[in-house]
Amino acid sequence: MGEPQSKPAPANAAPTKARFLVLAWLCAAAALAYVSRNAIAVAESTVRGDLGLTKQQSGWLMSAFFFSYALCSIPAAQFGQRAGSRRALPFFATVWSVATAVTALVGGLGGFLAARIVQGIAQAGLFPTTTVTVAKWFPMTGRGFATGALGSFMSLGGALCAWLTGVLLEVLEPRVAAGWNWRLTFLLFAVPGIIWALCFWWWFRDEPDEHRGVNEAELQLIQREQTTKAEPAHPLTQGGTAALRTPWLALFSSPALWWLCGQQAFRAAGYMFFTSWFATYLQETRGVSIAHSGFLNMLPLIVIVAAGMMGGALSDWLLKRTGSRDVARRWMSMGSLLACAGLIFWALVIEDALTAVLVISAGSFFAALASPCAYAMTIDMGGSHVATVNATMNMMGNFGAWTFPIAVPWLLARFGKWDAVLVVFGALYVVGALFWLLLKPEGTIVEQSLCRENLNRRHAPAVHH
Repeated sequence: MGEPQSKPAPANAAPTKARFLVLAWLCAAAALAYVSRNAIAVAESTVRGDLGLTKQQSGWLMSAFFFSYALCSIPAAQFGQRAGSRRALPFFATVWSVATAVTALVGGLGGFLAARIVQGIAQAGLFPTTTVTVAKWFPMTGRGFATGALGSFMSLGGALCAWLTGVLLEVLEPRVAAGWNWRLTFLLFAVPGIIWALCFWWWFRDEPDEHRGVNEAELQLIQREQTTKAEPAHPLTQGGTAALRTPWLALFSSPALWWLCGQQAFRAAGYMFFTSWFATYLQETRGVSIAHSGFLNMLPLIVIVAAGMMGGALSDWLLKRTGSRDVARRWMSMGSLLACAGLIFWALVIEDALTAVLVISAGSFFAALASPCAYAMTIDMGGSHVATVNATMNMMGNFGAWTFPIAVPWLLARFGKWDAVLVVFGALYVVGALFWLLLKPEGTIVEQSLCRENLNRRHAPAVHH
């Protein structure tokens, strides 16, 4: 199949909008990924009863995904950057969809754990690879919106999954053999990812100038802003193929990367409460049904959808108005996370289930405002190593996500009630805000490294056009 080329634009032609279609495809992948990974959350009590598991085993089951995801984040990101999004993303989607289908056929904890581990490996490269695509297809002041949209659709997938899982479990239970309501649900969730993989491979091109939907005006819009900002353009945003060695020591000795990873770990651990134990918390403390818990579980996730879009747009607007990453990324994130923590602590004293969920949802709204800032910063400060920086941040986020579902049963056993879980839940966001306070949002990750000596000579890229 020949590579379609961008079309020259007549004088004064308006830029085409192919970059937003690319974003729509990436957002669809994000939503489908979260459907696959989060299906276990609302179904946890059903799966636990059918497979004869303990709560502690359920915690390990939900966490297995995030452990393999974290371990494979950097290798999968490097594979995605080298293979290109057109080949890597369909591959990832196909593998995680097949693994989701396998979870429907397992007979015990071991098989389920294995399938969840494979899901985690397959999804590990998804978001680092998409950030490379955002870096190529979007100007700097469009990255907050793009990463915010990705974050919103992650939560949209999680929210729809929470609602659909609860409904399907109750609808299917009287109509199928015992234990098959959750299995058929997981099989249904596996199908869309494979369809997406085939369609995306056919339509997408890695470089904007290779896509027939991009005219010269759009190409100039993307490249002009990338090359006129304070940070020099790098191979990932110039359409070249970079033969670039990764300066591991310089990256990992950079305080900027430490603080980005720290805020991500604590934010991700907090987010995991919604996608692991929140439905069970509602069932056990508020006396709601499985279907109702699925609906209530959906509310904070739906709020995150709106907040991600708004947060990205607001951050980009602040960046345009102030020209300051400090204001547009750092201070915005700190204020958002502290507001979230305050609302969660308030929910501790609220008796009514719906009111408590609405207050927690308001907290999740503020927490989600910070998400696009974090992902945009990996692009703004990643330089020529966007995928690796994003993958490293994601890796630490998934270690945080892996830890919290395991910690919840321990907290319940230690303190005997869910209030202790909510206190820790809120405290996670306070610590996340402190990491943003430490971050110096200037230059690149490598430029802030404690080990920069001879980097320019040893890691200079060779770019081939």
